[in-house]
Amino acid sequence: MSAATQVSVLVAMGAGLLSFLSPCVFPLIPSYLALVGGLSLEEIQDSAAHIKHRRQLLIRSVAFITGFSVIFISFGASATALGHLLFDYQLVIRKAGGLLVILFGLYIAGWLPLPFLMREKHFNLKEHPSGHLGAFLVGVTFAAAWIPCVGPILGSILVLASTSETAGQGILLLVAYSAGLAIPFLLSALLFGRFLLFFNRFKRLLPWVNRVSGLFLILVGVLLLTDYFTLLSTFALRFTPEWLFERL
Repeated sequence: MSAATQVSVLVAMGAGLLSFLSPCVFPLIPSYLALVGGLSLEEIQDSAAHIKHRRQLLIRSVAFITGFSVIFISFGASATALGHLLFDYQLVIRKAGGLLVILFGLYIAGWLPLPFLMREKHFNLKEHPSGHLGAFLVGVTFAAAWIPCVGPILGSILVLASTSETAGQGILLLVAYSAGLAIPFLLSALLFGRFLLFFNRFKRLLPWVNRVSGLFLILVGVLLLTDYFTLLSTFALRFTPEWLFERL
């Protein structure tokens, strides 16, 4: 794996984590866990004493994660394919994409209103999904329903994927993005009691998450616009242990 790809993967994973912590996803995590697990919040909290409930929640959480990952990764493959189709315009795509990502960052930070991004679609599921397939389908629905919310962050990673040299690299970026979103979700299911303590304390910091996310995207946009990802990769390579680089 090249140094440039390593940096891009870390950026994509960080973007996934910021999506998880975003104000329109994070507050709903307890409800989604209950929905996916087919349990009440009280049953989840008491799941430490009920191995059956805990196992059910974990397995269905994996199915849910698989559902939204399939959608996001397919987006990455499509973005990379489109980028290759327009290979002769890669320089234009990179610069235009950089400007777009900067606009996304300004929007998320609350410094630039963009009306077309201010609409959200929600799919309200009144009943618990049935089995693992139901949890998978909820994951697919989650990916589709929350695109207007996580769209600026996801779109920034798709722009990055469209400039990838190979389809495999573009897919890898969306795998990293999905992992950044999936790992904290899985940990929330595994350690639900502790997550609730963190949840109650962290909620008041959500406005700051938007600002940090916005600044993160602005930085990514500037790097794309100026092609400084290459310079950043070279810089990161100096601090990468040789044994780790050889394994990657």
